[in-house]
Amino acid sequence: QVQLVESGGGLVQAAGSLRLSCAASGRIFSSYTMGWFRQAPGKEREFVAGITWSVGYYADSAKGRFTISRDNAKNTVYLQMNSLKPEDTAVYYCTAKTPSGSSWTYWGQGTQVTVSS
Repeated sequence: QVQLVESGGGLVQAAGSLRLSCAASGRIFSSYTMGWFRQAPGKEREFVAGITWSVGYYADSAKGRFTISRDNAKNTVYLQMNSLKPEDTAVYYCTAKTPSGSSWTYWGQGTQVTVSS
């Protein structure tokens, strides 16, 4: 069983920064691909960023502003968010998938990020 616990959300003003963390426990390995999704009120959950062993990839909305990273020794994934905009307001979810998996299998409970204008 894999558990993912997010932290670091909160209220920030536009143009500010936040760093989200996701601590993974259970049967999870450094070979897992990790990712972040978000869901705003009334909208579908959308992909934000993902990271394989060390290579990050991003949705267009996150490119140039967000950075995903991981500390495999700590089984922790981070999402550094800079230049935040009100439209970044959402619940952010950490997720993981196995090396052979084609879909995101494991999910955290989410952390709220609110960006005020």
